[in-house]
Amino acid sequence: MSKKNIRDRKKFLKGLRGQDRAGVRKELVALRREQFNLRMAAASGQPSRPDQHAKVRGKIARLKTVLRESELAKVAGSKA
Repeated sequence: MSKKNIRDRKKFLKGLRGQDRAGVRKELVALRREQFNLRMAAASGQPSRPDQHAKVRGKIARLKTVLRESELAKVAGSKA
Protein backbone atom coordinates (compact mmCIF):
# COMPACT_ATOMS: atom_id res chain seq x y z
CA MET A 1 0.00 0.00 0.00
CA SER A 2 1.38 3.38 -0.93
CA LYS A 3 2.00 6.21 1.50
CA LYS A 4 -0.62 8.29 -0.27
CA ASN A 5 -3.30 5.66 0.36
CA ILE A 6 -2.35 5.44 4.02
CA ARG A 7 -2.56 9.22 4.39
CA ASP A 8 -5.94 9.30 2.64
CA ARG A 9 -7.31 6.60 4.92
CA LYS A 10 -6.02 8.37 8.03
CA LYS A 11 -7.62 11.62 6.86
CA PHE A 12 -10.90 9.79 6.14
CA LEU A 13 -10.91 8.19 9.60
CA LYS A 14 -10.01 11.44 11.34
CA GLY A 15 -12.93 13.15 9.61
CA LEU A 16 -15.29 10.35 10.61
CA ARG A 17 -14.21 10.39 14.23
CA GLY A 18 -14.87 14.12 14.28
CA GLN A 19 -18.47 13.66 13.17
CA ASP A 20 -21.41 12.79 15.36
CA ARG A 21 -22.98 9.34 15.14
CA ALA A 22 -25.87 10.57 12.98
CA GLY A 23 -23.44 11.93 10.41
CA VAL A 24 -21.51 8.67 10.32
CA ARG A 25 -24.74 6.70 9.88
CA LYS A 26 -25.79 9.01 7.04
CA GLU A 27 -22.44 8.35 5.36
CA LEU A 28 -22.96 4.60 5.87
CA VAL A 29 -26.36 4.76 4.17
CA ALA A 30 -24.84 6.63 1.23
CA LEU A 31 -22.11 4.02 0.85
CA ARG A 32 -24.60 1.16 1.07
CA ARG A 33 -26.61 2.82 -1.71
CA GLU A 34 -23.46 3.17 -3.80
CA GLN A 35 -22.62 -0.49 -3.21
CA PHE A 36 -26.12 -1.47 -4.31
CA ASN A 37 -25.85 0.65 -7.46
CA LEU A 38 -22.52 -0.98 -8.33
CA ARG A 39 -24.07 -4.44 -7.93
CA MET A 40 -27.06 -3.51 -10.10
CA ALA A 41 -24.82 -2.03 -12.78
CA ALA A 42 -22.77 -5.22 -12.86
CA ALA A 43 -25.91 -7.36 -13.05
CA SER A 44 -27.38 -5.33 -15.90
CA GLY A 45 -24.26 -5.77 -18.00
CA GLN A 46 -22.92 -2.24 -17.81
CA PRO A 47 -19.16 -1.86 -17.90
CA SER A 48 -17.89 -2.95 -14.51
CA ARG A 49 -15.60 -1.11 -12.16
CA PRO A 50 -14.30 -3.91 -9.94
CA ASP A 51 -11.91 -1.64 -8.09
CA GLN A 52 -14.85 0.43 -6.88
CA HIS A 53 -16.51 -2.58 -5.27
CA ALA A 54 -13.49 -3.18 -3.05
CA LYS A 55 -13.12 0.51 -2.19
CA VAL A 56 -16.75 0.82 -1.12
CA ARG A 57 -16.55 -2.36 0.96
CA GLY A 58 -13.43 -1.03 2.70
CA LYS A 59 -15.06 2.31 3.47
CA ILE A 60 -18.14 0.57 4.85
CA ALA A 61 -15.92 -1.54 7.11
CA ARG A 62 -14.10 1.56 8.36
CA LEU A 63 -17.41 3.30 9.06
CA LYS A 64 -18.68 0.32 11.02
CA THR A 65 -15.44 0.28 13.00
CA VAL A 66 -15.81 3.95 13.90
CA LEU A 67 -19.44 3.40 14.95
CA ARG A 68 -18.43 0.45 17.13
CA GLU A 69 -15.60 2.45 18.71
CA SER A 70 -18.01 5.24 19.60
CA GLU A 71 -20.46 2.73 21.11
CA LEU A 72 -17.71 1.19 23.23
CA ALA A 73 -16.52 4.61 24.34
CA LYS A 74 -20.07 5.55 25.30
CA VAL A 75 -20.49 2.35 27.35
CA ALA A 76 -17.10 2.78 29.01
CA GLY A 77 -17.95 6.39 29.82
CA SER A 78 -21.22 5.46 31.46
CA LYS A 79 -19.57 2.80 33.63
CA ALA A 80 -16.88 5.14 34.88
